Amino acid sequence: MSTLRGLVSILLMSLATLTWGVPLILLTLVKLVTPRRRWRRRVLMALNAVALNWVGSNLWWMRRWLSPNLEMHLPDGLSRDQWWLVLSNHRSWIDIFMLFFAFHRRIPMPHFFVKRQLIWLPIVGLAFWALEFPMLRRLTRQQRERNPQLARRDQEATARMCRHAQERPIAIYNFVEGTRFTPAKHAAQGAPYRHLLRPRAGGIAQVLGLLGDRLDGILDVTLYYENPAPSFWGFLCGRAGRVVLEARRREVPAWMLEGDYHDDTDYKERFQSWLNALWQDKDRRLDALR
Repeated sequence: MSTLRGLVSILLMSLATLTWGVPLILLTLVKLVTPRRRWRRRVLMALNAVALNWVGSNLWWMRRWLSPNLEMHLPDGLSRDQWWLVLSNHRSWIDIFMLFFAFHRRIPMPHFFVKRQLIWLPIVGLAFWALEFPMLRRLTRQQRERNPQLARRDQEATARMCRHAQERPIAIYNFVEGTRFTPAKHAAQGAPYRHLLRPRAGGIAQVLGLLGDRLDGILDVTLYYENPAPSFWGFLCGRAGRVVLEARRREVPAWMLEGDYHDDTDYKERFQSWLNALWQDKDRRLDALR
């Protein structure tokens, strides 16, 4: 029965993607031939509406067909007319839909940092490009040191998103660990946390440096899965188990707006200490939820 449920879920998701994929493709073609940024902004607003309707369509059938056991704790005062930076731990592809359940139409259209390889996904990759998501290479330290130009391209993609974010409210989502948690990755990193990988500071430091004075706050999200190995297929089959999502609103410290992460060693150390403390607190929360 669960396999049948999963197959029906794939069919429903495919139908939603195909339905909203048609206007997405048409609007993307319009955007390609639109000469001025002011006019492209209007096309982008229409693309955002399409993306929000795609998300809403999937959440509609998921609530009724899968009935996820999701316990949410959200702060008051969320608004679609504000700018937010959303930071979360990362366990599974399910995380994205859990965040959608929590924040869809409560805060602005989400923009994710996504791996560059995902641009080849049918329709979804086109959406990432058309909606101006920053497409990053996820370089190792050795790769960055060997070819700094590649790292600069990632920084330029983030800067471009932040420039465009000045034009309208936006919610920037970042899975700060850079990859999904697995016991093997945890052991390989020698991470100082029980339930988390090491967080990466560079991307969010750049966002805060470029957009910090515009941000209305940071949403610090902790995701807990009762299932020790949550999978997207298990979720589509209705076997996700209990999930807890806790979001805490944190203010942007004033000192974050006064330094340069890439050129100021003291600022970099202070920023990394702040992020490590955030992750230590998140690790304790995950312990408490067990």
